[in-house]
Amino acid sequence: MKDRLIGGFFVGIVTLVALLTGGIVTTCILAVVSLIGIWEYLRIYSLEKSVFAFVDYAFTIAFYALIFLNKEFLFFPAIIGLLMVILAIYVFNFPKYMDHDVAKVLFIFVYVTVLLSYVLRLREMESGLYLVFYLLIASWGNDICAYFFGRALGKHKLAPKVSPNKSIEGFIGGIFGAFAIGIAFAMVFPEQLPFTVPVFGGVVAAVAAMASVIGDLAASAIKRNHDIKDYSSLIPGHGGILDRFDSVIYIAPIIYWLVRLIEMVF
Repeated sequence: MKDRLIGGFFVGIVTLVALLTGGIVTTCILAVVSLIGIWEYLRIYSLEKSVFAFVDYAFTIAFYALIFLNKEFLFFPAIIGLLMVILAIYVFNFPKYMDHDVAKVLFIFVYVTVLLSYVLRLREMESGLYLVFYLLIASWGNDICAYFFGRALGKHKLAPKVSPNKSIEGFIGGIFGAFAIGIAFAMVFPEQLPFTVPVFGGVVAAVAAMASVIGDLAASAIKRNHDIKDYSSLIPGHGGILDRFDSVIYIAPIIYWLVRLIEMVF
């Protein structure tokens, strides 16, 4: 319990610093988190010390630099460039690596770096500080409501082979909880959030809650595939970076693009 509290406190402090400061500090913290996440994931396949790993690390640093410099038009070329480099390594080291290693390395970059980078993109928006806290509240609200609804009403398993403790009732309760919390947050900060009406805050939070569950289940499925409990033991009592940020990885891009859509349409 002591280790878990210390680990949770450390993660909380780093998260607050990353969200409150913005700019270069947030960029660097999220880049480091992404680098650690890639390392954790590559360890599953014993690729963390391979040349593939260092290519992923280099492109991760470059990707965050592009965001910081507001060069979004280079995102897609960067991903294509990564694929070309990975394929070159595969070809000129044949048969040391297999074709599925190429797929793994590219997937890990998109899954960890690209998706997590949307936290930074949210933070850099005009209402960025409020949006990242909105993200956290939507995620926590979903988790808390899903837990209590599942405990009280849960009878039907959502994905028994992946996460036996999750129920359909808890899933629905979490979505409704996130919807209500999203509306409340939008009502408390109407001038700071880009929602023209509070119900938009609820809808975005509800959609994000659904994405959160998918992210959590996907992370659990990957760990079950490889018969591991946690991605690493980096954070005492909590596992690894990916164990703590699996939901955020999915929620951040959903909220970012829904907010952009609302801004464009309304």
